[in-house]
Amino acid sequence: MRLLHTMLRVGDLERAIAFYTEVLGMRLLRRQDYPDGRFTLAFVGYQEESEGAVLELTYNWGVDHYEVGTAYGHIAIEVDNAEKACDAIRARGGKVVREAGPMKHGKVVIAFVEDPDGYKVELIQTNSEGDQSRSTS
Repeated sequence: MRLLHTMLRVGDLERAIAFYTEVLGMRLLRRQDYPDGRFTLAFVGYQEESEGAVLELTYNWGVDHYEVGTAYGHIAIEVDNAEKACDAIRARGGKVVREAGPMKHGKVVIAFVEDPDGYKVELIQTNSEGDQSRSTS
C-alpha cells in the first residue's frame, strides 16, 4: 500500500492551481471535468503520481467558499532552507503566516504559508536538527 493523494476542496480552481504551481512550484499533472457530477478535479505535485503522493484539488461547480474546519491540520513540504523558501513564496505573491524558525519545544526549523482557500502549508527545513517526519502540531 502507499499514500496516493490528499484532496482539498477549493473555491476557485484556477486560483488554487496558480498557487500550487506558480507559488509553491508544483506541476499540474492532470485535470478532468465531470459535467454530470458538476465538479472538476486537478492533480498537482512535485513528481508523477506513480512516484509519490500528490494533491487533488476538487472544485464543485458553483461553490466558491468552504470552511476549513477544526479537524484539518496542514500539508507539509520539505525545503532546503525555510527562510529562503518563505522569501521566494512571498516574492511570488504567497502569504507567509509563520516565519521560519525553530518549532516550539524543538529544534526543527519550520514555517507556514497559507493557500488562497486558507489551507496551511508547513515548510520543514531538511538540514535542521530533529525528526522531520514527526508532525509539528
